[in-house]
Amino acid sequence: MSDLVIVGAGGFARETAAAAGPAWRVLGFVDDDPALHGTTRAGLPILGPVDSVREMAAAVVVCVGNPRNYTARKRIVERLGLPADRYATILHPSASIGAGSVVGPGSVLLAGTVLTADVTVGSHVAVMPQAVLTHDDRVGDYATIASGVRLGGGAVLETGAYVGAGALVREGVRVGAWSLIGMGSVVLTDVPSDEIWVGSPARKLRSADLTASPRS
Repeated sequence: MSDLVIVGAGGFARETAAAAGPAWRVLGFVDDDPALHGTTRAGLPILGPVDSVREMAAAVVVCVGNPRNYTARKRIVERLGLPADRYATILHPSASIGAGSVVGPGSVLLAGTVLTADVTVGSHVAVMPQAVLTHDDRVGDYATIASGVRLGGGAVLETGAYVGAGALVREGVRVGAWSLIGMGSVVLTDVPSDEIWVGSPARKLRSADLTASPRS
């Protein structure tokens, strides 16, 4: 059993704590809100500010971000500047990882996630419950796959792409870097970078406004 500290104290962070399983001893959370320090969430303490993890002898996983601020995970990872081997990969005990599939450091796969065969998931990727990634899918660093998403074979999510709950992505389709797919959308054609697409079939709604939370 290895020690783990989770960056963030919101819903995704608490879900990750619950998913860690017997391989990890979760010491608690770190968060930059001083009002949280010394309190508890999900029975675990808030240990201090985010930067304090640099001095802790524990593995780290960054569990922040939502559709309104889906660049946050990348910004915190870059701010911390930790080596890749400090980051844990958290796989819920019910996640199914098929032959030839790989999951990068700092990524989290929650309950019921399925990677069928030869799926590549990058670093610091968030995969929510009951998502299915089929053969030869490739998911870039910092991507987010919400609950119930289905990716057809050979689909590609580029860096930072966000796919909303229940969305379907056709086989071979590419979703560009930092684009967002709305919940329940059906993506049949390639999506350029930095755009928001919604609907069935999905169409461009507008450009993604990342100025409030810059991705680099």
